[in-house]
Amino acid sequence: MDAHPAQGDARRTRILVVDDDPGVRDALHEFLVSHDFDVRGCADAVEMDRELARARPDLIVLDYMMPGENGLDICRRLGKDGPPIIMLSAKGYDDVERIVGLEAGADDYLAKPFHPRELLARMRSVLRRSDQKAAPAQPVPTYAFGRWRFSVSERSLTDQAGISILLSRGEAAMLKAFVDNPQRILNRDALVMLMHGPNVETYDRAIDLQVSRLRRKLDDGEAAIVQTVRGEGYRFTPQVSRL
Repeated sequence: MDAHPAQGDARRTRILVVDDDPGVRDALHEFLVSHDFDVRGCADAVEMDRELARARPDLIVLDYMMPGENGLDICRRLGKDGPPIIMLSAKGYDDVERIVGLEAGADDYLAKPFHPRELLARMRSVLRRSDQKAAPAQPVPTYAFGRWRFSVSERSLTDQAGISILLSRGEAAMLKAFVDNPQRILNRDALVMLMHGPNVETYDRAIDLQVSRLRRKLDDGEAAIVQTVRGEGYRFTPQVSRL
């Protein structure tokens, strides 16, 4: 059983490490406690659920491959209202795996083996973004372009006939980047920054796949809404109104 910190540590940032490898849990526990985090270790989803019932963590470090309910299914189950998640995977930086992990709701993705200080840097970045989201909410805009209305809060597109199409988390983040920057050419690095913030590596094929998925939902046989500018990036072509 993983060690728990002393009672006087209630003010420390609470981290849940969910990994079936006890060596990984012990190493991360020792490293993160040394950086003043309150760390709890869980071997599987069942232990994680028990910890979540006790107290909400500030962040979950979650292994992708586990027996029983795997990290991807956990990520989907916790949903957008769950704690921020950094997903760990022994599968490496395979573009498709990273897309799937991020679209399932992970806030960042790190391949094993990794240096603990890289995880620490990514944790701090995700926690900063989480703190910003927790600030007093501003009105969430709805955008209009072409025949579409895009609701950021609902993650949905609605056409003139009132038919709605749901967007994945990744598709909605990409569309938000485009509607905030219409007619501008955005390269892959710019899209990654706008979608995920700093300290997330660029993975070109992943961005191209997400563009393709978004195009299939947006385009209707007319001129491309998301235009490829060869050698430069992508341009969102319609005029955009903020409602």
